[in-house]
Amino acid sequence: MKKLWGGRFQQSTDSLMERFSASISYDRILYAYDIEGSIAHCKMLAKCKIIKPAEAKKIIGGLGRIAKEFDEGRFEVHERLEDIHMNIESRLAELIGPVAGKLHTARSRNDQICLDIRMYLRDEVDEILLEIHRLAKTLLNLAKKNIDHIIPGYTHLQRAQPVLLSHHLLAHLEMFLRDRDRLKDCLKRINVMPLGSAALAGTNFPIDRHYVAKLLKFPAVSHNSMDSVSDRDFLIEFGSAASIIMMHLSRFCEEVILWSSSEFNMIELSDAFSTGSSIMPQKKNPDPAELIRGKTGRVYGNLVALLTLMKSLPLAYNRDLQEDKEPLFDSVNTVKMCLAVFDGMIKSAKFKKVSLEKLQTEGFLTATDIADYLVLKDLPFREAHEITGKTVAYCVQSKKNLAEVSLAEFKKISPRFKEDVMDHISIESSMDRKISHGGTARKNVVAQIERLKKELQKK
Repeated sequence: MKKLWGGRFQQSTDSLMERFSASISYDRILYAYDIEGSIAHCKMLAKCKIIKPAEAKKIIGGLGRIAKEFDEGRFEVHERLEDIHMNIESRLAELIGPVAGKLHTARSRNDQICLDIRMYLRDEVDEILLEIHRLAKTLLNLAKKNIDHIIPGYTHLQRAQPVLLSHHLLAHLEMFLRDRDRLKDCLKRINVMPLGSAALAGTNFPIDRHYVAKLLKFPAVSHNSMDSVSDRDFLIEFGSAASIIMMHLSRFCEEVILWSSSEFNMIELSDAFSTGSSIMPQKKNPDPAELIRGKTGRVYGNLVALLTLMKSLPLAYNRDLQEDKEPLFDSVNTVKMCLAVFDGMIKSAKFKKVSLEKLQTEGFLTATDIADYLVLKDLPFREAHEITGKTVAYCVQSKKNLAEVSLAEFKKISPRFKEDVMDHISIESSMDRKISHGGTARKNVVAQIERLKKELQKK
């Protein structure tokens, strides 16, 4: 099979070299974008009178037949033709003859692949945004459903203060909304039309790049032909955004793994999103959360691969850039799958109520409320902190929790304590007093749910 670039060469390519340099095994997924871009390019060539209308009609008809062959699984790819562009162009020549060669006028595979991956990635970003939106709605619904569910909040993985489960869920929701905004901003750099830059210097033909951009729904056209064919910043930016999404998923997964253990006993995953052990019949493992946590490293690795790929590359196009697609495709597929699986896992999970008595008696969760109480008695916070610390030390030594300390015992620790100190010890009062904006007080969380509901209703 004759190579479309073979005119300068007298020897055929070594078979090992052909296998080494071929990208058709993975870039074939770009076929629809390659064909769509070629049709737009062909229409522009006819509009600018670079090819005849009849020739354009014939080329577009052939491309339509090729698209149908791909869609129906009948297209035969050839490794010797290296990539998706050459496979399509070769098949087009088989279908319509020598006129197929006119399609490549005023373009190069360099700007062609840049176009394809930009079109591919903007569609995939839209799909990822939809997955984030679904997960955000799931978390919002869970927050509404669990508005009276109190859990221990942690710092340093030690029990710290009581919070609403809804407040905790909305914390993760805020992270995913920032992920959404990052992707939307990234889309501005993705959605730039590079076709017409040719190999690196532009073209001699009087093409209309803005017309092609309009046909392909690009809001912007690249301004520098050398930058156009060598730019992969937008892939790196996407890789960074994807890594942050995975980091947020992994953090949440770590909590799901902890909470599902007997030691925490705060959540139970559905059977549909759990697995068992091949040897221990009693086991119910949080494998989806563990797999997402593990796949995070893959997406990080893909970002590092792209950064390393671009390091020290001179302008303009270099064959190294063929290596951009596999990490990109893997990150896209991994992020989409992980978001969908996490949504199914958390949506079907059962959150277990922690009794108020247990919260009251374990971990001294309202110690900070006692310190704040002393501040209200006109004591500097650092002194209040010290007195409260002594109170906790007394409880530890006496094997008591704060609720079991009598008023007399409080006064013995410090005369600053009065009868109303007992009103500051309960879990419920601690919750009600966190009234600062962003705090876990129930009325605050209800207000945040309403705000987020309106936010998610936007287009």
